[in-house]
Amino acid sequence: MAPGLPTPKKYFVTAGAAEGSTPLNAFDNALLAARIGNVNLIRVSSILPPGTEYDPDLELPPGALVPTAYGYIISTTPGEIISAACGVGISRESFGVIMEFSGKCTAQEARAQIESMIREAFARRGMELVDMKIEAVEHEVKRIACALAAVPLWY
Repeated sequence: MAPGLPTPKKYFVTAGAAEGSTPLNAFDNALLAARIGNVNLIRVSSILPPGTEYDPDLELPPGALVPTAYGYIISTTPGEIISAACGVGISRESFGVIMEFSGKCTAQEARAQIESMIREAFARRGMELVDMKIEAVEHEVKRIACALAAVPLWY
């Protein structure tokens, strides 16, 4: 069997929101606000590898290919409230679970949705949940905006 990709050893949870002159610029500006705008995201599904270390101050090298679970919403409706949240559920002895959510709601509602999703994921797997790390952001659209939340994984 051929070797696979390396398994990430570190992660952080982040969120950002921003306006832009186009939907893509709003997305890019939200990435910058979330500290992940100068890397290349590789979208991954929602499992945190066993033993991965939480590092909230982790700096990613510009241009790096970064496995990332993320959710985002873009809106062009002035006055609309948009939010995004990401969270990690951590088990004591095994892997973790990452959940992402975005919608037309408050950050508090997005955070509650993430917490509920993490609890369900752990219950379904029969795992004990010992900790959660959640970040959420809320934004009132002025013209064109994006709210984004992510869990970047690194080596």
